[in-house]
Amino acid sequence: MTGAIKQHPTIGCCGIDCGLCPRFHTKGASACPGCGGLNFKEKHPSCGFLTCCVIKNGLEVCSDCNDYPCNRFDSEKAGFDSFVTHKKVFTNLDEINRKGLKPFIENQRVRIEILTDLLANFDDGRSKGFYCLSCALLPLGTLREVREFAFGLSEEIDTKEKSKRIKYSLTQVADSMNIILKLNKQKTKL
Repeated sequence: MTGAIKQHPTIGCCGIDCGLCPRFHTKGASACPGCGGLNFKEKHPSCGFLTCCVIKNGLEVCSDCNDYPCNRFDSEKAGFDSFVTHKKVFTNLDEINRKGLKPFIENQRVRIEILTDLLANFDDGRSKGFYCLSCALLPLGTLREVREFAFGLSEEIDTKEKSKRIKYSLTQVADSMNIILKLNKQKTKL
């Protein structure tokens, strides 16, 4: 199966923020198309969530199912998966339940836009994971402020220094909110 099988591949049917994952923003063969995106089965041949939610039940996200959260989420409930984008599966799916998929996708689109701006203009070659993590975990208002700060930095400053200042700004905000922005997934807190 090479075509897209989901309307919104940036949000996993299980609640993962696919559009904020480093692999989604990777160029080349290791890039991930997002949940149910183009050629998804080539990258993730056996995803039980996708099979159950999308293929068998015709849903976009698991929270639309009457059985949500089913036993497929047991490892998520237990916190076994340390992959950062898994940290917000329940937060994301619960928000979709409360507000609807369309508003969630719109907020996520803005997060992805901010992330894309940071990657295109302020990546020193070592910041993608940090920017992805920040855009996944920090409040949208904070991300907008940091993007404004980033674009306000002097053109005379090189990308490495800009990246350093942006990361410092993101870390300061995260620390004040007790959110740890480390790529060590075991220590990431929400």
